[in-house]
Amino acid sequence: MSNQEHNPDVVSSIDEDNETIGESVEGQSESIQAESQENESPSGELSPEAQIENLQEELVKTKDDALRMVAEAQNIKRRAEKDIDNARKFALEKFSGELLIVADNLERALDAADRSNEDLKPLVEGVELTQKSLIDTLAKFNVEQLNPLGEPFDPQYHQAISMVENPDAEPNSVTLVMQKGYTLNGRLLRPAMVMVAKAPANPV
Repeated sequence: MSNQEHNPDVVSSIDEDNETIGESVEGQSESIQAESQENESPSGELSPEAQIENLQEELVKTKDDALRMVAEAQNIKRRAEKDIDNARKFALEKFSGELLIVADNLERALDAADRSNEDLKPLVEGVELTQKSLIDTLAKFNVEQLNPLGEPFDPQYHQAISMVENPDAEPNSVTLVMQKGYTLNGRLLRPAMVMVAKAPANPV
């Protein structure tokens, strides 16, 4: 027979220890269950606090999505408005370009005309009026003529055919316009063909 069976105090102590351990385990189990049920109602659903938190998160996400959609819609609207505006402004681009040939031919006719011949004077005046009427009509549709004689050379609107030494002109200025240029609503239709002055190689 063991000593425990002969000693009732030892048996009593073991029983008390077992009861203490059981109570501790039971308490821990209850604590774990309480924590797992903290966000749940007795019916197994989320607590009101948890539901409010979830709804707030969904609200923030929905608000962000709505803001992104509004921004995207505004960008699409701006692009569409820009495309429509460009289509309206430059719808006549090809047609205007074809009319420039007519303007060039009228100008060549005037340059070749013998203005000293009195018999040709009425014809020259008629061509001049026709040319002016054409240029004015183009201007009504925002087709502007570029005649940069004496102006500084601008590579955005001018095409240099050659550069010549000219002590009487500012270097890099236009000394001769061989063909006038045109713009449509500020956009270049055709550059002006020009001759540009350069400083003499051996200035006096």
